[in-house]
Amino acid sequence: MKLEKKNIVAISSLMRHLCILPMLFAVLAVSAQNGLNSPYSQYGIGFNNMPYNMPALSALGGVAYTRSSFNSLNPFNPASYGAINMESMVFDMGLYVEMTTLRNTTEHQFDADGNLGYLAIGFPLTKWWKTALGVMPMSDVNYQSVQTADAGLGGEVKTLYEGMGGVSQFFWGHGFNILGGNDGKKPQLRAGFNLNYLYGNLTRAVTYDFTANDTTYFMDSRSQKDTYIKNLTFDMGVQYEQPIGDRYHLGLGVNIKPHRNMTVRDNALVYTFVTNAATEYMRDTIFPLDGNSEFESSLEQPFTTGVGLSFQHDDMWLVAFDATFAPWSGLKYTENNSYSIFGQSPLRYGGNQRYALGLQLMGDRNATNYIRRITFSAGGHYENGRMQMMLTDGREFNLHEWGIGMGVSLPMRKGRSVLTVSAAYSSFGTSDLLRRDAFTIGISVGSCESWFVKRKFN
Repeated sequence: MKLEKKNIVAISSLMRHLCILPMLFAVLAVSAQNGLNSPYSQYGIGFNNMPYNMPALSALGGVAYTRSSFNSLNPFNPASYGAINMESMVFDMGLYVEMTTLRNTTEHQFDADGNLGYLAIGFPLTKWWKTALGVMPMSDVNYQSVQTADAGLGGEVKTLYEGMGGVSQFFWGHGFNILGGNDGKKPQLRAGFNLNYLYGNLTRAVTYDFTANDTTYFMDSRSQKDTYIKNLTFDMGVQYEQPIGDRYHLGLGVNIKPHRNMTVRDNALVYTFVTNAATEYMRDTIFPLDGNSEFESSLEQPFTTGVGLSFQHDDMWLVAFDATFAPWSGLKYTENNSYSIFGQSPLRYGGNQRYALGLQLMGDRNATNYIRRITFSAGGHYENGRMQMMLTDGREFNLHEWGIGMGVSLPMRKGRSVLTVSAAYSSFGTSDLLRRDAFTIGISVGSCESWFVKRKFN
């Protein structure tokens, strides 16, 4: 069988993008090891910033479940992949810079960091079946703090808390056009699912350094634990769009994450040590006593329901609302070991709800004036019960988050590709414990290339 020239060009373009993906995945894995100093990331599997790692969604306040586009990808509802055009291939990636301030009632600390937010590629398999694959960070562990207390006998104890690592999510999604097309003139029904592979390593350690001269009762010690995550999850979604008259559209989006119990591998070591002439010597091993430092712990994904509604006036404006409900936020990590490596955790898992509202003034892709082709977005979100903490002194904190965002989407290449720039602010926690104020600037590029197009002229 002889391949036509247009097919050879299309296959070459697809292979070029697929070859780039492994290199970019490696960049994402390396960049995940950097991060902001966030004491909250020492609990569970780290601090989760999804879906605000995607500038297009961050600009809308985190609204995701009804959103779909022919030139960008939305992994938070896999049904959205059905919006990919039949003769197009979409390459989508985003970057962000985050500046945070940690503060309590007496002190504050500023930090800044930049990272690759996500990258993905999508293309059609048939007229009704579209697919997408990509990777994005799911959580981040990065913290270091020191506490000093009186140890008696004329000495002090310095406690060093430190951790690093993160969890990333590789997804392979499929979207199916069940009813209607992408012309917006008839009711449209799309469904889809994601297969997600979670992978990453988390390292946490606590070191007790005693400055007292008498070491009869005080010995320096360290507890360290490495957690290795390699697990599969999946989620599924539906999107429905109903025209109302000639100029309005009502959209409904649903995303479901089923409950899932998973197993992770831990490797831990607890020991005392002495330091002579800047050299550290291990003295006694507290854990493990039998020489086997590996054990299995559990990771649990809650049954999570996300529902979105949108109302659109042609290609002029859009209002969208999302609500997410789960028994707790993120993945629940439980250490399954009779010897508690770091003692009792103050983290408590409780009911979680997230609400987001977004407004978009949509640009006219056919306008001759470039300013009129720009899309403006704004939105906000509120998350109730993101984290619950029970401190040893009896104080209990229910920590919530709220934030706002805005952005512009700049069309490129006659509107087939888009550059999105966003700015967002969020506040998490309370200054009575620790408040995290974050300002994020993001940029994403959704490139839509022609694929298998028959050209009239050579």
